Amino acid sequence: MPWVVGIDEAGYGPNLGPLVQAAVAIRLPDDDPAGWGTLAPVVRRAHETADGRLLIDDSKKVYTGGGLAALECGVHAALRLMEPTVGDLVRRVALAGVGDALGAEAWFDPTHAAPVVADPEIILAAVAALPAGPTATGFGAAVASLVPAPRFNGLCDEAGSKGAVLARGLVELIPAAFEGMPSDDEPVRVVCDKHGGRNFYAAMIQAAFPDGWVVVEKESALESRYRVEGLGRPVSVVFRPRADGDSVAVALASMLCKYLREVCMIQFNRFWARHVPDLAPTAGYPNDAKRFYAEIRPAMAKLGLSEDQVWRKR
Repeated sequence: MPWVVGIDEAGYGPNLGPLVQAAVAIRLPDDDPAGWGTLAPVVRRAHETADGRLLIDDSKKVYTGGGLAALECGVHAALRLMEPTVGDLVRRVALAGVGDALGAEAWFDPTHAAPVVADPEIILAAVAALPAGPTATGFGAAVASLVPAPRFNGLCDEAGSKGAVLARGLVELIPAAFEGMPSDDEPVRVVCDKHGGRNFYAAMIQAAFPDGWVVVEKESALESRYRVEGLGRPVSVVFRPRADGDSVAVALASMLCKYLREVCMIQFNRFWARHVPDLAPTAGYPNDAKRFYAEIRPAMAKLGLSEDQVWRKR
């Protein structure tokens, strides 16, 4: 059976809080690369009636219908991420160096108990209902990149482009996802949500696979598709708009991104509420972020925090 690696992001638009990207790898049959049919006995989508199956779908739909608890249950159960603290969870899934970057953030609390809001018994029941799966994590292998404001700003300054931050994450995530797979000739299909209006991805795919060579099969607004030769196994990479609705792997990656981002924003808001009385929380998106940032600036000065350490300038 081939592997399908889904990749998505959360938090690209906000000015506050981290950008999160994630990759999730799942083994799926050739005749069902999307995975919804194969996993229908244990997985339901947001439009289906709650019936005991695990809810996996585009993170926005899951969050709108069930809040953080629904995201948390799906992510923890499907990926077997039953870690006692947020710090343990980050260490489990994060790319090398990510923990150090988060640890430098004044707001990050690695001792924050996990799961954060969901009932652990409900998660354990969901785990028991799932198949054992092909990897140590059960449902699929997972890896994430969390980019807080200082690193985000540094990468933007280095490349002169906000889009380069997404590209950098993709280049790092793809080979990290491959590390969890058996070293044999099983095909791998990488499915990514499109990066804004971009249609051309060959250069970044080549950077992710320096030992192979990239062949362009199609580049259009609806789909950009590539294959990578010379790797000892068939590898294809596809970018589509709204891929999180078309693929279980991308949907689960989107849920992991959204979940990690929401947990970080809980900590971010909690930290600043301790320093600014009556401060209303923020999701970090531009309009409300300006209000929030204006209110915390006096506290930033007292704490010795610069603009680049808090505000994402692009």
